[in-house]
Amino acid sequence: MANSIQKRLVEVTVQAVKELYNADILENQIALQATRKEFEGQITIVTFPVTRFSKSSPEQTGKEIGAYLQQYIAEISDFNVIKGFLNIVLSDAYWITLLNHTITAKDFGVFPANGKKLMVEYSSPNTNKPLHLGHIRNNLLGYSVAEILKAYGYEVIKANLVNDRGIHICKSMLAWQKFGAGETPESTGMKGDHLVGKYYVVFDKEYKKEIEGLKAEGQTEDEAKKNAPLMKEAQAMLQQWEAGNEEVISLWKTMNSWVYAGFEKTYKQLGVNFDKYYYESNTYLLGKDIIQEGLDSGVFFKKDDNSVWIDLTEEGLDQKLVLRGDGTSVYITQDLGTAQLKYDEFQMNESIYVVGNEQDYHFKVLFLILKKLGKTWADGLFHLSYGMVDLPSGKMKSREGTVVDADDLMAEMLKTAQERTEELGKTGGLDEESKAALYDTIGMGALKYFLLKVDPKKRLLFDPNESVDFQGHTGPFIQYTHARIKSVLSKADFDFNSDVSVPATISSYERDLIQQLGAFPEIIEASAQEFSPAQLANYIYEVAKSYNKFYHEETILKAEDQGVKNFRLHLSASAAKVIAKGMNLLGIRVPERM
Repeated sequence: MANSIQKRLVEVTVQAVKELYNADILENQIALQATRKEFEGQITIVTFPVTRFSKSSPEQTGKEIGAYLQQYIAEISDFNVIKGFLNIVLSDAYWITLLNHTITAKDFGVFPANGKKLMVEYSSPNTNKPLHLGHIRNNLLGYSVAEILKAYGYEVIKANLVNDRGIHICKSMLAWQKFGAGETPESTGMKGDHLVGKYYVVFDKEYKKEIEGLKAEGQTEDEAKKNAPLMKEAQAMLQQWEAGNEEVISLWKTMNSWVYAGFEKTYKQLGVNFDKYYYESNTYLLGKDIIQEGLDSGVFFKKDDNSVWIDLTEEGLDQKLVLRGDGTSVYITQDLGTAQLKYDEFQMNESIYVVGNEQDYHFKVLFLILKKLGKTWADGLFHLSYGMVDLPSGKMKSREGTVVDADDLMAEMLKTAQERTEELGKTGGLDEESKAALYDTIGMGALKYFLLKVDPKKRLLFDPNESVDFQGHTGPFIQYTHARIKSVLSKADFDFNSDVSVPATISSYERDLIQQLGAFPEIIEASAQEFSPAQLANYIYEVAKSYNKFYHEETILKAEDQGVKNFRLHLSASAAKVIAKGMNLLGIRVPERM
C-alpha cells in the first residue's frame, strides 16, 4: 500500500531529470522525506543526487524540478526550495479527496492475505515460579507483533514453548514434599503459580542453610553446593522423572496443573493468547536425529570423549557442544529438534523467537547451525531480541524481594489508574462495575503502551506513576483522546454512513490530521516488516496530538456551516477509527467514555 502521491512524485521526478537534463536516474535514487515543521510543505525531495545531471546548484535544480512537477501533477499547489531541499505543498483538494475516498473507506488500513504463514513464539515461562516483569514485556511484544503481522496479511500462529521440566522444577516439587504440609491453591487461596514459586524460594533458603552447615564442617563452597542433601535429592528426583517414576510424575503433573491455572489468569489479564503450546517435557529428547544427520554430512564432529561439536570459528564464533559424551542433550540439541518439529507441523515461511537479548549468542548459533545443515527454512528464522525492564528503586517490592511479580505489577497499575482517574474526576455517572472496567482499561493500557512505545532492542525504565499520565506520551492520553472524539460524535448524533461534505478550503490543523491519518497503512507495513510495535505506538500518539490541536483550534459542533461541521465530524470519526485500530493491534482497549 505505497502512498500513491509519493509514487507519482518519484516517477515524475525521473521524467523531469530525463527531459530537463537528458539523463537517466533510478527511482531508488530519488529521496523523499517529510517536510520539516518549520517550512511550508508536506513532502520534501532531496535534490543533491540530481545536481550531477543538472550541473547547477541544489537550489536552482530544486526550482527547475519543482516547476516541472507543478506542471504535471495537479495536486501540487505550490513549492519552495530551501538549500538542497524541494518542499512540495499539496492542494486542499488533494487532502479533502484523501479523506473522502481513502481514509473513510471501510477497507482503509486493511491488507489482503499475502499467502504467507508465520509463527511467533513468545512467553516461554518456567513452571517453577510466577511470570515476572520481564515476561510482561515478552508477552506484550510477542502478542502485538503477531497482531500487526496478521493485519499485514500473514497467517500467524502464536506459540508458547513451556519450560516444564528440569532441576528447577524438581526443586519446587521437593520443597513442597518436605515443607508443604499438603498445601494446595484451594487450601491457601493462593494462585497456583505463586504457591509453587513459594516452594522454589523455600528450597533456595533451606539449601543455603545446608551449604553454610557443610562449610562450617570444613567443606569448600563448591563442595558444599555439590554435597548438600537437598541438591542431591533434587537431582535424584530429576533422574526418577526421566525414568518415568509414577509417584514423581504424578506430583509433577499436579504441581504443573496448579501453575498452568495461575498462568492462564495472568495471560487473561494481560490480554494475550496462544494458538499452540509446546512443552519441553515433550521436546527435550528431540534433536538427536539432527545430530546424527550433521555427523553424517560432516557438519558436526566427535571428540575423544564421544561428545559432538560444531566448529564455527570461521564465522567469528567458537566451537559449540551439541551433544554430551554420554549422549544426553544440551539446550541447543532440543532447540534444533523443536525448530524442525515446528516446521514439519506448520511449514511456515518465517518464524520469530521473542527472547531477551541475553540469548543473542544462542540464537546466532542455532540459526547458523540450521543453515549449515541445509535447512532451507532457516533463512526465515528471526530472533526478536529485547532489552531488560527496570523499575525505579523503592517503587514496588515483589513477593520475593528480588523479582517484580507480573500479578503484583498489574494490581499496582490498576490501583494507580483508579487513584489518578478519581483525582481528575473522570468517573461521573459510572456505576461500580463500569468504574472497575475503566480502571482496568486505563491501568493495563498505561502498562502496555509504556512498554511497547520503546524500541524492543532498548533497555527501559518503567515508572508506573509516569505511565498513568493523562497529558504525557502515554496510553491514557491516547485513550482519553479517543473518548473525547466519541463524546463529540455522540453529542452530534453523527451518522457514520452519511456522505462527506466537500469544503472549499481546509485549515492547517485539518490538513495535518488528514496527513497523519493517511499514513496509517504505511505504518502498519513498516511495523510488520521491522517487527516493531514501537513504530505503531508512536504513530498513534502523533495522531492523538494532531487531533487535540485540531479540536482546540477549530469549532466542530458549533460550526456555522453544516458542510464544514459534517466534514469535521467525518475527520473526527476517522481519527477515532485509526486510534482504536492501532491501539487494538498493540493489545490495548480504548474506552468510549472517560
